[in-house]
Amino acid sequence: MKKTIIKMTNIFKIYDNGIVANNNAFIEIFAGEIHALAGENGAGKSTLMKILYGLEKPTSGQIYLNGHEVKITSPLVANSFGIGMVHQHFMLVNELTVAENIFLGQEITKNFMIDRKKTKEAVVKLAEKFGMSIDPEEKVGNLSIVQKQKVEILKVLARNAKIIIFDEPTAVLTPQETQEFFTQLELLKKQEYTIIIITHKLKEIKQICDRITIMKNGRFIGMFDVNALSEAEISRLMVGRDIVQEVNKPSRKRGDIVLTVNHLSKITSSGKMLLNDVSFTCRQGEIVCLCGVEGNGQRELVDIITGFDQDYSGQVMIKNQNINKKTIKQIRDMGESHIPEDRTLYGVDLASSIADNLISIALTDVSNGIFINKKRVEEVSEEGIKNYQIKCENAAQKVEMLSGGNMQKVVVARETRKTPSLLVANQPTRGVDIGAIEFIHKKIVDLSCDKTAVLLVSSDLSEVFRLADKIIVFYAGKIVAKITNVSEITEEELGLYMLGLKSMDEVQDV
Repeated sequence: MKKTIIKMTNIFKIYDNGIVANNNAFIEIFAGEIHALAGENGAGKSTLMKILYGLEKPTSGQIYLNGHEVKITSPLVANSFGIGMVHQHFMLVNELTVAENIFLGQEITKNFMIDRKKTKEAVVKLAEKFGMSIDPEEKVGNLSIVQKQKVEILKVLARNAKIIIFDEPTAVLTPQETQEFFTQLELLKKQEYTIIIITHKLKEIKQICDRITIMKNGRFIGMFDVNALSEAEISRLMVGRDIVQEVNKPSRKRGDIVLTVNHLSKITSSGKMLLNDVSFTCRQGEIVCLCGVEGNGQRELVDIITGFDQDYSGQVMIKNQNINKKTIKQIRDMGESHIPEDRTLYGVDLASSIADNLISIALTDVSNGIFINKKRVEEVSEEGIKNYQIKCENAAQKVEMLSGGNMQKVVVARETRKTPSLLVANQPTRGVDIGAIEFIHKKIVDLSCDKTAVLLVSSDLSEVFRLADKIIVFYAGKIVAKITNVSEITEEELGLYMLGLKSMDEVQDV
């Protein structure tokens, strides 16, 4: 008989504006298992875990730990119960060392001073216990994504957590890094740690998880042994319909070159090379995918192409026009649309309504001279909500009250309402559910069929293989591979390029 370590029953979370995030939600976790929590965006899974970790207060309901009812009012209280959480966006201080981050707030001291020697020794001992290798004295800002994730895990373990919640833990990992992470999870499981993973990656659920809880519209749908369900059955339970995993990509005729990048380089004031002689093109009707481990120049390249950064050498042309010294608006007027990497920072105004966000780059379409035509605003907004299946109360609802996936749909609706000449889509499906992924992928393909040139930046290799006509791989700010026959390369081989373990002898222009 397996022991129940966590049980959450009759959980309701109703916000002041009436939005119901959890509606009589339920979850039961066995000690020592790896348990997946899955569902569409807005299903309530993140809210449920925030309640368990003390980041949200439930409107009503009960939490039981080892059979005893507990009140978890803050992360500090959660820590005291042995519950830790590794967030999708890491909670680390880049300016501090690995050791300082791990023991931040619970420093090891001697004579009222931080004992750096003992702190370092404690990190080494902790890392060795869980099969990890990391330099305690390295600044976190210098670490790779996978190393930062290790720091987050060690930080949780240093606080004596025995129950660890992971939020989309493999979102930015290569196949090799994902397997390394799974090895760490298996080691934790062997040492009787309990793992909860919020994820929408069905293949990974099948590979690593023991059981799965599925939620929809804030409600508990069911709890299953993972081995008892196929990927198709899991997706059907999550979304309520069959999901088409493969994208139907009709044959498209490549047209004129829309985007030209010539010998692009960027060096910081301290002399660090962020981009190193980057050259490529993107044509009408073509989906070119830039991939690489985060921090290898993709973000800097997108910032230059979209006008956020004008400090570079080399040339960027859109439809044979140089964008140098042009403003973001001027570049948009050249026919470029942009789905940014971080929707909350650059994609939406959280405090504004859905309607205001949808019309923010199309004011000329909804105005009569200097006056806004409210009826036209309503028409454009309702059209966007309907066509892009945005789950909301109405167009007046604040964007901050939407789930991550529906926020992303607002961005995609705004940026693709008119067919652009060039779409720069940076991590367009990060953190969104399989239903939204299917929708966004179809929209990207439809645009390419309408002669839009698509520059897709993605760390999700399944997305890369579904959509890309060409793949360009970045490592250390340089292009290390250009792949035109996408069907002839495997995810594992692509991962080797991304990690810098393999490079094409001579990278040809494509």
